[in-house]
Amino acid sequence: MEEIKNKVKESGLIQLDLAQFKPDIELAGIDLAPQLWQGLVLKEKDFREWVKDNDWTSYKNKAVHIYCSSDAILPTWAFMLVASTLEKSSFVITGSAVELEKELIKAKITALDTKYYIEGRVIIKGCSDIHEPEYAMVTLVRHLQPVVKSIMYGEPCSTVPIYKK
Repeated sequence: MEEIKNKVKESGLIQLDLAQFKPDIELAGIDLAPQLWQGLVLKEKDFREWVKDNDWTSYKNKAVHIYCSSDAILPTWAFMLVASTLEKSSFVITGSAVELEKELIKAKITALDTKYYIEGRVIIKGCSDIHEPEYAMVTLVRHLQPVVKSIMYGEPCSTVPIYKK
């Protein structure tokens, strides 16, 4: 009986699963809307007092997004002031939870050492648990394209060609 060969392994294809770029840190959000006077205006004295008196330790080692859920226009310094209290947090942005996830994904992708992919034939496998996977896919293609021989999407048995040098 003939030995069963793993043709995918022997082909030299490099498989990347998008799931490996999913954030592995706890995400947290800080909504500034509750700090607005009558839901409209930020009073500096009251806001500074809230920032000073709030216990920020619960955000330690988390990725945090600072946002305002109301349509009020907040001064830039308000976001800066909150961010300055989060020095023990791992990652801080202004924006939505999805924007935070995108930034974390981008950080993981750009940290990927491209020397392992030089002249490689890469297959990018999809992942449904990432919000807006298109963002991750495009970021990954842009990061790898300068060094690889080819990029494909899908599974080894059924790929869609994306790029070929």
